[in-house]
Amino acid sequence: MHVQVHKRIVKQNEQHKRRVDKHRKRVVFKERDFVWIHLRRERFPAGKFEKLQPRANGPFKFLQRINDNAYKIELPGEYNVSGTFNVADLSPYYNDEADSRVNISQGGGDDVESESAVFDFSAT
Repeated sequence: MHVQVHKRIVKQNEQHKRRVDKHRKRVVFKERDFVWIHLRRERFPAGKFEKLQPRANGPFKFLQRINDNAYKIELPGEYNVSGTFNVADLSPYYNDEADSRVNISQGGGDDVESESAVFDFSAT
């Protein structure tokens, strides 16, 4: 009887692990990578987290991988919180130096409107 119950529990645990792992965030950061930190109200001092502020802050330098779920981040002294974060609160930072045009067929250069694109609606 106990053996059957134990087998059933092990089987249920394996099924649960498979379901949960489907939604698990699998991110591995390398040392000296930059990351965004998801801000949670309970983690930061009063005044640092306000209603209309962005929910992510950064980029911050990744210092050390503690385990699969925990990473140590280099935070400025003004934050006054631990620099250890769960991987769920971190997002990779991608440098925005690349061309940010939506469509690659768009013309390059500055954003000055060309004269051919300006319409005169006062003539109608």
